[in-house]
Amino acid sequence: MPRFSGIAHITLSVRDRDASVEFYRSVLGFREFRTRDDGQTLHTDCSHESGMVLGFTQHKDHFKGLFDCRHAGVDHIALRIGHLGDLEAWEERLTDMDIDHTPIVHSAWGSALNFNDPDGFQLELFCPAEPDSGED
Repeated sequence: MPRFSGIAHITLSVRDRDASVEFYRSVLGFREFRTRDDGQTLHTDCSHESGMVLGFTQHKDHFKGLFDCRHAGVDHIALRIGHLGDLEAWEERLTDMDIDHTPIVHSAWGSALNFNDPDGFQLELFCPAEPDSGED
């Protein structure tokens, strides 16, 4: 099978491109690097220091409804967090920014918290469980 090396970018259809770019910039640290507007769409690409690239497209004929994960499409995006302490710092940051979010939930495979962007798209901050060293 031919190989690929990862995700090149993800593009989200949004109700208000500028509001989405501002949210991802101020909350998650993305930076705008390219904007392309035409008669049908407004589009901006943003990058993150992690290497992740997100595009935001506002279709001018969009019906302005919130994202609904019960419809076919992407359910959520999980952003990997390196350490539980960092995830706890994210929880504090979201609280300080008055962004509704779940509490951190711990499971056998890791810990996560969830929140929504301005379009109702679910974002997850996920910290994988530490591998068991086998030492007691």
